[in-house]
Amino acid sequence: MAEPRLLLTRPEPAARRFLAALEMAAGRHLPAVISPLMRIDAFTPPPPDTAPAALVLTSERGAEGAARMGYAGLPAWCVGTRTAEAAERVGLSPRAAGGDAASLVAMILESGETGPFLHLRGAHARGDVAARLSAAGRPCAERVVYDQTARPLTAEAQALLDGAAPVVAPLFSPRSARLFARHAPFAAPLALAAMSGAVAEALAGLPGPTLTAARPDQPAMIDATLRALATFGPGGASRPGGA
Repeated sequence: MAEPRLLLTRPEPAARRFLAALEMAAGRHLPAVISPLMRIDAFTPPPPDTAPAALVLTSERGAEGAARMGYAGLPAWCVGTRTAEAAERVGLSPRAAGGDAASLVAMILESGETGPFLHLRGAHARGDVAARLSAAGRPCAERVVYDQTARPLTAEAQALLDGAAPVVAPLFSPRSARLFARHAPFAAPLALAAMSGAVAEALAGLPGPTLTAARPDQPAMIDATLRALATFGPGGASRPGGA
């Protein structure tokens, strides 16, 4: 069987960062095609009438939106470590949760802080973070600071999926998974890595195995992607030392 190829569908900077981390974990070069399924369009919305005491961020793009809105210096409750790193880069004071909306809401509620909070998010978001905080007595406004506009597969990606060589595609959000599934059926043998159970659910019905990450973070997603590569045989993926 031909060597499997990766199909990376995140926006290009994030796709290249993930590929570099994946190759480091595998201990070798991994052939890949990058075909973002979404384009990020940034917004700078008007601020809420009540100034926030702290921000709530569920993505790196939310942190960039905070910078555009002039919120440097505020505390920022962040969904995970990468978002917290982005928040720190733009001058916020971040605190990182466990990688998903549920852990983020729980961390804020357990802190005892009362807000008011401001959730900066994308146009397509899950978790109802602002509504859940407000319902728990922590007033939280929200503003959309970017949109994720759907993009078609590139000609190179479509040819890959129409070919005979195995393809491994890591998918990081339910929306990207749904956009990917719209392109089915695929001629290529397929193995998928899903960031969460919700992502795996959006991929249900596609052929081939779907390996779900143990946690919604990059190390677990790297592991799931390497396991997906390994479904095509011992040469599909390797770690240093041959493990």
